[in-house]
Amino acid sequence: MIPRYARPEMTAIWDPATKFRIWYEIEAHACDAQADLGVVPRENAEAVWKAKDVDFDVARIDEIEAVTRHDVIAFLTHLAEHVGSEEARFVHQGMTSSDVLDTCFNVQLVRAADVLMVGLDRLLAALKTRAMEHKMTVRVGRSHGIHAEPTTMGLTFARFYAEMDRNKARLLAARDEIATGAISGAVGTFANIDPAVEEHVCAKLGLTPEPISTQVIPRDRHAMFFAILGVIASSIENVAVEIRHMQRTEVLEGAEFFSMGQKGSSAMPHKKNPVLTENLTGLARLVRMAVVPAMENVALWHERDISHSSVERAIGPDATITLDFALHRLAGVVEKMLIFPDNMLDNMNRFPGLVMSQRVLLALTQAGVSREDAYAMVQRNALRVWEERVDFREQLLADAEVVAALGKDGINEKFDMAYHTKHVDTIFDRVFGKD
Repeated sequence: MIPRYARPEMTAIWDPATKFRIWYEIEAHACDAQADLGVVPRENAEAVWKAKDVDFDVARIDEIEAVTRHDVIAFLTHLAEHVGSEEARFVHQGMTSSDVLDTCFNVQLVRAADVLMVGLDRLLAALKTRAMEHKMTVRVGRSHGIHAEPTTMGLTFARFYAEMDRNKARLLAARDEIATGAISGAVGTFANIDPAVEEHVCAKLGLTPEPISTQVIPRDRHAMFFAILGVIASSIENVAVEIRHMQRTEVLEGAEFFSMGQKGSSAMPHKKNPVLTENLTGLARLVRMAVVPAMENVALWHERDISHSSVERAIGPDATITLDFALHRLAGVVEKMLIFPDNMLDNMNRFPGLVMSQRVLLALTQAGVSREDAYAMVQRNALRVWEERVDFREQLLADAEVVAALGKDGINEKFDMAYHTKHVDTIFDRVFGKD
C-alpha cells in the first residue's frame, strides 16, 4: 500500500526484515525441539541462535533468490552465512517451505489483528463519546432520503457504536481462527518430523497447532479473516456515507472539521468538502477487493499448489494496512466532527409538524376510525404541507372530521416531541450497558 494510506505500526509487520525475522524464529525454535528429541545435535541447535541479534540483509537474500528462484532456500543460505554451513546443516530438518511461509503469514495476520483492534477501540471510544454528548439532540430520521420521524443524533452514533462493537467481536474471532501454525513437513503427514516440533514452535509463537494441514494451512481460515476485514470496511463506509450526507449544504447537520489553512477547491474558495469521508468510502472498496481472492484461495490442488501465494503477498499487507489507516482516519473524523443542532431543528421544521403523521394515524384508529379512512384523513392534510409548506397541526385543527374524532386537545398532544425520545435511555442501556 502506498505511504499516503499507511501507518508505521502496521507497515512494520509486513516489512521484509520482519518476515525474515519470523522465519528465523520458526527455524530456530524447530531446531530446539529437534534437539530435545535427539534428532539434531544440541550444539547445532544452539549455534543457530548465534544469529538472534542479526539484522538479515534483505538485499543479500534477494541476490541469492535471483539465482535459486526460491525465497526460503535463499533465506536459509543467508542464515548459513551467519551461523556457518556446518552449524546450519540441520536447519529446516524434515520441514517444507510452507511450514515456514504459512506459519509466518499467520503470525503476521495475528499481529495485524492486534493493531486493528487498537484502531477499533479508538473508534468505539469516539462513537460512544459523541453518542453520550448528543443523546437527546433531536434530528429528523430519514428513510429513502425523505423525512420520516424524529430521532436523536445520539441514537445515530449509538447505532454505529453497536455495529463496530459487533465488528470487534468478529475480529477477535477471526484472530483466534487464524492463529494456527503448521510444521508438518511435505504433504502434512509428519513423516519426516515429529508433531512435537510443531507444538513447540507454535507455543513459542503464540499459535495453536493446525489439526490437519496437508502441505499448507487450510485457506478457509484466511477467507474468513479477510471476509471480516471486508465487513469492517463496509461498516466504516456506512458511517462515512452518513457523515457525507449530513455535510451536504442543504442539510448541514454535521460536518468534518475544517482546519485553518485547509482548501476545499482549486476553483471555488467557499468549498468545504467532506474529503476524509469520501476517501474512506474509497478505502473501503480497496479492503473489500481482497475478499473474493481470499475466497478463491480456498480451493487448492490436492495437498498443495501456489495459486494462493501471489494473491496473499498482495492482499495480506494491502488489506490490513488500508483498514488500519481507515479506522484511525474515521476515529479522527468522529472525534473532531462538528454538530449543528439548530440546523437539525430547522430541517425538521421545513415541513412543519409533518413528521408526526403516524402518531395522528394511530390516534385516529384508536378513536374508532378504520385504518383506511384514518390514512386518507391524515394523508390529505399531509399533502398540503408538502405542496404549500403550511403547518401540519394547523391543517389538522382545521379539518372538521379529524377534530370530531380526536378533539383539538387530542390533536395538540400528538405533537409532543418527547414522545419520540421517551425510550432513548432504554436503547442506550442496551447498547452501552447500565453502568
